[in-house]
Amino acid sequence: MIEAPLLLALALGLAVGAVLALTGAGGAIIAVPLLVFGLGLTVAEAAPVALLAVALAASIGALMGFRAGVLRYKAAAVMSAFGLALSPLGLWASSRMPNEPLALIFSLVLMYVAFNMYRQAQRELTGLSSDDSCGPPCLLDQTRGKLTWTLPCFRAMVLSGMGAGFLSGLLGVGGGFVIVPALKKVTNLPVRSIIATSLGVITVVSLGGVVGASISGAMQWAIALPFASGALIGMVLGRSMGEKVRGPRLQQAFAMFSLIVALSMLVKATYPIFSVLG
Repeated sequence: MIEAPLLLALALGLAVGAVLALTGAGGAIIAVPLLVFGLGLTVAEAAPVALLAVALAASIGALMGFRAGVLRYKAAAVMSAFGLALSPLGLWASSRMPNEPLALIFSLVLMYVAFNMYRQAQRELTGLSSDDSCGPPCLLDQTRGKLTWTLPCFRAMVLSGMGAGFLSGLLGVGGGFVIVPALKKVTNLPVRSIIATSLGVITVVSLGGVVGASISGAMQWAIALPFASGALIGMVLGRSMGEKVRGPRLQQAFAMFSLIVALSMLVKATYPIFSVLG
């Protein structure tokens, strides 16, 4: 008979996979809060478990993007390389930081993601274009089908890869909320290509975090395996729903849900401090 925690881990993974399929690369950021509230893990314990699920679920979208020819593998390679370099530093910091400050950092990051996701969906609904008045520094050459690399473009991809890698190790997030805006700002790639490239980076960087966590003994495989299996199933089921339930309204709903989760984590992180002061 399957134990209740394993079934719960499977169910939580299903939710993460479905959200990732329906909302895009940033949706998997709820994996850690679900593990914290659902299974009572600390942020440091939940982070590597979430990374395994995120890596496997993201790999499906990345593979599909590669087969469709929309994944920009050179851009993904640059961001992944620098992300892998910073991921161990994030893991090291996570293992040495108390749970409350780590949960506080996560709640603030989640608030930022929720705000940006809601604002982007609102701009889509109102038909507004990007804020940038200047053209992106890294243009797609339509004749060659390749990006024309410039120093500002390379610098932006390096910095976004480093940010995604560090946050991946520290908080167990994929980093799509860093990579996608960076690619939108510095390139003129279509959305499909941006999402596929982001998923490719998330796959590589997250797998790097999984390897690092496994070596250090921080991975709880008894929870990680059913959670990751659920995420894969949820990803497939979510994609099968097609475009019927996707769109800016769903993005806004998820943003509001993420904000509620972020506030809950903020209360959880600060309650011990205020209880001592009181």
